[in-house]
Amino acid sequence: MHTVRRVASLAVSAAAVAVLLQGGASNASTTRLQPSLSDLVAKARQLSNEVDSLGQQYDALQIQISHARTEAQLAKLAANRASRALVGSQRAVGQLAAVGYMNQGVDPGLQMLTSGDPQRFLNQASTLLELSNQAGMRLNSLQKAQVTSERAQVTAKEQIAAVNQLQAEINHKVSAIQSRLDVLNSSAMSQAMAIFNQTGSYPDVVLPLATTVGTVALRAALSRRGDPYVWGAAGPGAFDCSGLVVWAFAQEGITLPHYTGDLWNSGMHVSRDNLEPGDLVFFFADLSHVGMYIGNGLMVDAPSTGQVVQVQAVFWNAYVGAVRIA
Repeated sequence: MHTVRRVASLAVSAAAVAVLLQGGASNASTTRLQPSLSDLVAKARQLSNEVDSLGQQYDALQIQISHARTEAQLAKLAANRASRALVGSQRAVGQLAAVGYMNQGVDPGLQMLTSGDPQRFLNQASTLLELSNQAGMRLNSLQKAQVTSERAQVTAKEQIAAVNQLQAEINHKVSAIQSRLDVLNSSAMSQAMAIFNQTGSYPDVVLPLATTVGTVALRAALSRRGDPYVWGAAGPGAFDCSGLVVWAFAQEGITLPHYTGDLWNSGMHVSRDNLEPGDLVFFFADLSHVGMYIGNGLMVDAPSTGQVVQVQAVFWNAYVGAVRIA
């Protein structure tokens, strides 16, 4: 999977406003009003959340383009089969036409009178009639084969165009993510990111008994605490939010889609009052973040750029629902 490595070489300075201090012509000077640290931390949080959201959109596009490529390949194969069938029908019709050409132009009555063996002629005439009927059927097959071939070619072109469009969208998402990572990795944001990353300081939790599908996956996810968040990653050493869920359930042989929107439809929806350890908890209207519920208002997740897989409080103010994988 395509990933963008975090780079710290780009120095993108924070926005500043030049203000001319009016103290007289002799002592006029220019100073820069730097954003406050709290403003930079807020900006870091915003950009980090945007990377997480864009990363989930990227994951969705990867699933779509995988399906589109499969459909395009199937369409190409169908077009090739249709083309071969068309060529076969054309050849068969041509052979029947050649036989008809060699026997046309002579009156059947005259052929019978001039034939030394009238019975042989009748047998040949019967054969020609059968050939004529075959020619009609072959012609009908040829027409159908031609229509099928044309449709298959159009479908193949449409699927290839769909793949190209999805690839363009993926490239756009990658560019958008990279632009935000450049800012987050800049020297101007270094202190803000250091503060922003000081999260997940909750004490170690007691691992739940592995008695259900969810608790087995939860124990796997908790084993990855400290691994970095990398958008588009699904383990084993780095994760985005949905990638952590996919990896955790894969440890018990369960395959899930690497996209929050599809994870939302991958199990049974449960109410907040009925949450159990291992349930997937989703956040924000666009379902751009997911974690795994531990209990007592805590979850484990891969939060966002610059942070690591960790235990933290559930974002109840952004909570939209939960799903249980069974």
